[in-house]
Amino acid sequence: MTEKVVLDHGAGGGMSQELITDTIAAILGDTYVGEMEDSALLELPGTRIAMTTDSFVVDPVFFGNGDIGKIAVAGTVNDLAVSGARPLFLTLAVVLEEGFALDDLRRVLRSVADTARAADVQIVAGDTKVVRRGEADGIFLNTAGVGVLQRSCTLSSRSLRPGDRVVVTGFLGDHSIHLLSLREGLGFERRVLSDCAVLSHVVAHLLDVCGDGVRCVRDITRGGLGTVVNEFAQASSVSVLLDEPALPVRPETAMAADMLGVDVMYLANEGNLCLVVAPDRADAALAALRSHPECARAAVVGEVVAGEPGSVAMTDADGRVRPVDLLYGAQLPRLC
Repeated sequence: MTEKVVLDHGAGGGMSQELITDTIAAILGDTYVGEMEDSALLELPGTRIAMTTDSFVVDPVFFGNGDIGKIAVAGTVNDLAVSGARPLFLTLAVVLEEGFALDDLRRVLRSVADTARAADVQIVAGDTKVVRRGEADGIFLNTAGVGVLQRSCTLSSRSLRPGDRVVVTGFLGDHSIHLLSLREGLGFERRVLSDCAVLSHVVAHLLDVCGDGVRCVRDITRGGLGTVVNEFAQASSVSVLLDEPALPVRPETAMAADMLGVDVMYLANEGNLCLVVAPDRADAALAALRSHPECARAAVVGEVVAGEPGSVAMTDADGRVRPVDLLYGAQLPRLC
């Protein structure tokens, strides 16, 4: 590992894993009891809860179909939901840079409130810090979330079995392409919006319909689908084969990704889930997902197969198979 923190440490790939496991978790030692899932599942007298935390830095702060406030609430709520919990409470910490416009702060906070109402969660504590000009990028948000586990099913990336189906709930890569296009003025941002959305109601409906047939659920954020599926395969020591023609990719997103020189498989979403279900529950899962507008493009995109444990591959339209590796760092867009 490099001896200094670099941006690639935050990209969600192999360098992120090294930083977390070899430095953060290693030093915390037995004080860290997490299992590298989106939320920790905790036993309290008489109940079980899920708890998560996240920090949000977005450039630009405002974008098509969202802003840093919406992402902060939606991202935290979704992390709780994919653990099988019903989200209940959030905390909100705000770090402001000197000079940040108060009108923009009001706009962000209204978005936080609107998204919290839509997700049926309450903000129960918070903190505000102001730093000198140049010490932050306008505004940073940090959230923590708590939810209650009311179902007997356990969702875990360690539970995949041969024959299970891999499902995604929407178009891949739209959030990343929208932001990249906004930053570089490429024009795609008018046709490809961020998919930022609260999906707790979707997960709850899915679990009501499919129960224990759902092995695990993960929201596709940093590192994209390629990273999520690799993490599943490694955690369960299984092999996953994806079907490239089945991947839901918007034509404009594919065109923009090709222009930028990036792979849609590793682009982030903010309102898209990857789940693994038992083969006999795949049709029911698709029906449940497609009943929600946010997941109308839900599709089976792969299968857990016999093969090298921890490996992921993908078959193209001509039957050729290529590996889908875990990226070590971040993709470098070709912005020229």
